[in-house]
Amino acid sequence: MKIIAVFLTVSMTMMLMLPLTANASSPEENFLDKLEYDSLLYFAGEANPANGLIKDSSRPGAPCSVAAVGFGLSALCIGDSRGWIEKGQAYERVLIILKTFRDKIPAEHGFFYHFLDMRTGRRTWNSELSSIDTALFLAGALFAGEYYKGTEVESIAKEIYDRVDWPWMMNGRKVICMGWLPEQGFLPYYWDSYSEAMILYALAIGSATHPIPPGSWFEWSRPTDAYDDYKVIYSYTGSLFTYQYSHAWIDFRNLNENGTDTNYYSNSVNAVKANREFCIDNSSRCKTYGENSWGLTACIGPAGYKGYGAKPGGGLNDGTIAPTGMAGSIVFDWQDALAGLKYLYDTHKKFLYGKYGFKDAFNLDKGWWAEEYLGIDVGITVMMLENYKTGLVWNKFMALEPVKKWMELCFW
Repeated sequence: MKIIAVFLTVSMTMMLMLPLTANASSPEENFLDKLEYDSLLYFAGEANPANGLIKDSSRPGAPCSVAAVGFGLSALCIGDSRGWIEKGQAYERVLIILKTFRDKIPAEHGFFYHFLDMRTGRRTWNSELSSIDTALFLAGALFAGEYYKGTEVESIAKEIYDRVDWPWMMNGRKVICMGWLPEQGFLPYYWDSYSEAMILYALAIGSATHPIPPGSWFEWSRPTDAYDDYKVIYSYTGSLFTYQYSHAWIDFRNLNENGTDTNYYSNSVNAVKANREFCIDNSSRCKTYGENSWGLTACIGPAGYKGYGAKPGGGLNDGTIAPTGMAGSIVFDWQDALAGLKYLYDTHKKFLYGKYGFKDAFNLDKGWWAEEYLGIDVGITVMMLENYKTGLVWNKFMALEPVKKWMELCFW
């Protein structure tokens, strides 16, 4: 894709180049490039230029989300690869982030707190040491290290990863705990069923310094049910992000699980199709839903952040739709996802689309439109659009030694 030498100055003091989408090969590519580029701008506009920390949401005063930083590290590399960030600036921003986490961010046994003060990097909101948010950060860091292979970015990313004491977070169990609080110790919740935690287990098993037993991969349950003939190993919430997040970095397409022959890419395809059918089937109850308005996933709703989802699973739903549900599904069902995203843009652009692409969610039944963006939601949008178009993140991440070790132990 061609670019033009027009620059935008953003709060991160990075320079981003506008894509010349008019010369894209098709209207669909034109639209997807615009969506990816606009979404990527979040990681420039909602970051602290001094330390690289990235806000959880665009809401004024929001803290840093460690998971959003993981998505942001990946997005910065994508912006570099597409020529949307001036040469060298993405690398410098990634390096600042990694040095901040290595030298300044408080950690216990290598794990980071879920939310951090944007200025000081200290724990905020009394948040927990989060195993999954640490893993999402590390996935972004390791991808950046592979993208900038042979550089200081690679060495610092490896240093941060190697110091994580994964067995400690198991707390004597066979599965990984969700987190730890300094006031009370380990949380009573564990990653013991199918969820977004596959990336967590992959990094923990693949560790060269503090690995967990490979058998831990097979200790979490895999509940199975079907909706509209789509059989799914499902998460209890039924939220689409649980079928997307691990796949943002891990290419499961050619991986069949030892002993079960389960293919988690095919499983996510079925989960996405079931989610869409659920919305179609419930369109008479909720006018937000329809064949081009689907994708129930965790997002901001009229009553705050909720784990919206579809059957099979819990299926909490009130008519709230998050565009990231479809954007993050484009690698699983590109035709329906593209049609839906284009429909939302054409129909609801005035209220739903802004400077960072799609705002977080909307609900026609309640006459409600989100005004803010979430870092993790724009992040999965950028990553999955890029994987759909070029496979960049998949190709780099699957070349990592920890990932190859995990694959050798748990897949054939």
